[in-house]
Amino acid sequence: MAFLLAMALLPLGVISVVQSHAVLREAEARSEAALTGETMRASDHAVRLIQRGQGAAAALAEVVRPLLADTAACSAALREVAAGSQIYSVVGFLENDLRMNCSSLDEPIDLSDTATAQAAIKAGKPLLQVSRKGRVSGTSVVLASHPVLDDDGRQLGVLAISLLHSALASPQAEISGGRLPVLMTFNGNGDVLTSSVGLANAETMLPRDRALKALAGHDRSLAFTAVTQSGTMRVFSVVPIIPETLYTLGSWPAGSETGLWIRALPSFALPSLMWLACLIVTWFAAEHLMTRHIRSLRRAITSFAKGSRAVDTLDISTAPREIRELAEAFARMTDTILHDEAELEDMVHQKEVLLREVHHRVKNNLQLIASIMNMQMRQARTPEAKGLMKGLQDRVMSLATIHRGLYQTTGLTDIRADELLSDIVRQVVNLATGPGRRISVHTDFGDIRLTPDQAVPLALLMTEALTNVMKYAGAPQGMVPRLDVSLTRDGATMAVLEVSNTVGTQPPSAETLAMGTGLGAQLLAGFAQQIGGEVRIEETETLHILRVRFEIRPLADAEARNEAAQAPADTPEAAAASA
Repeated sequence: MAFLLAMALLPLGVISVVQSHAVLREAEARSEAALTGETMRASDHAVRLIQRGQGAAAALAEVVRPLLADTAACSAALREVAAGSQIYSVVGFLENDLRMNCSSLDEPIDLSDTATAQAAIKAGKPLLQVSRKGRVSGTSVVLASHPVLDDDGRQLGVLAISLLHSALASPQAEISGGRLPVLMTFNGNGDVLTSSVGLANAETMLPRDRALKALAGHDRSLAFTAVTQSGTMRVFSVVPIIPETLYTLGSWPAGSETGLWIRALPSFALPSLMWLACLIVTWFAAEHLMTRHIRSLRRAITSFAKGSRAVDTLDISTAPREIRELAEAFARMTDTILHDEAELEDMVHQKEVLLREVHHRVKNNLQLIASIMNMQMRQARTPEAKGLMKGLQDRVMSLATIHRGLYQTTGLTDIRADELLSDIVRQVVNLATGPGRRISVHTDFGDIRLTPDQAVPLALLMTEALTNVMKYAGAPQGMVPRLDVSLTRDGATMAVLEVSNTVGTQPPSAETLAMGTGLGAQLLAGFAQQIGGEVRIEETETLHILRVRFEIRPLADAEARNEAAQAPADTPEAAAASA
């Protein structure tokens, strides 16, 4: 949205930027001209006096040259010049050896230890300097010097004039707004010559990020805004009076000059504000008319997709027609889905009830058969017959136990192995033990889910293994036989069923031997083959271990078989085939 608005407003923005830039440049030029004029007007008095002193030094440099041979006449002429001016404290000719024999003073003076005198001799050109404490006056002075040359152009010395700072000061004129400017003059080396706030305080009023020596390099007026050394924001104006020699600096508090605030406004500010205002208005309109309704609809769809079936009524009466139609279609879709899900849940519940009823009736029928076999077994006269009948009865009861476990365990397409196998172990152990025989049973079943096609043969395999264990399990004299049954995972897709028991020292009874027909081993091998595993038996002096390792079939296989079995049930041919 922002991009489209920016493209739509681009022509207007370009025009606004160009016009704003032109206005800012014009305002900046006018402001600089105003600042330059104010600076020139405010510092006119001090500048004129310094210019007069520098001009006088240049003129006297020519006048004094013929008088150098007569020191008395030279001094008299310079004293007359100093007396005629009230701002010159000392006027004198400084020789190259830094002695001043010809001057307005009453006696010669040696200035070899004065830095300003040394600088004047070395400069070889007109120079303006400042001395915080003059050698003769003892006060702050400005030194204007001009070289004195002979006919061959060799420097004989310099003509120096000392101007008192107190004489350079003048009443400050107020600028617009009633504020007094801070005025300074400085030379080409960046030395402050005069200051309206005093030389001691001049440093604090200078710009922090610009040196006066760098400002002296400009040959035209310059205006800028900067932070002073004391941390205040001020507007500065630099005007060259004598390029590379004399400059004046004026400063005012920032914002005091009319039009200065315009320079702080970028040329792209107005177009940016226009774009931002259009974006806010468009966002508000889109939010009010469209976005908030889409957001509510999205929350409802997301919540329904995550499984929440509490569908709230959406208040989108103020939404556009397309969004209202979309919300109505979503409401109809949710109603249809909820109705279909309710019907599917009823169907699943009915099938689960029917399946459990089938398992329950099969279990009852098997128990009835086991009871009939028990009655028949009582009429048997030989131990072999009783043993055979007993073994057959145990296997029938095992089948009944499995169907009872399938009836009681949770799930329809998947069966929890821990629930099923725990119940089978308990039932088989209860049938095989009694008052005269005790067995210590330990189980360890992992949380493994199996398909019914794999759970039933696994349960039969474990039942057959437990039946064999109950026949031959024993323990040394004075100890209780121990039975360990476990079903654990072996990696991501494999499982291991392990049945181990302690071995006794007494030989099995005649009835037990009569029951051993070899059918158990065949059943174990057959059941192991059905679940995709292989029976391995390990024997030691004290333990008998049966171990079966098999692959856990994916639960999706059972679901696919159920769907395949239900799909053709609607056709007459499929119904006839099933019958």
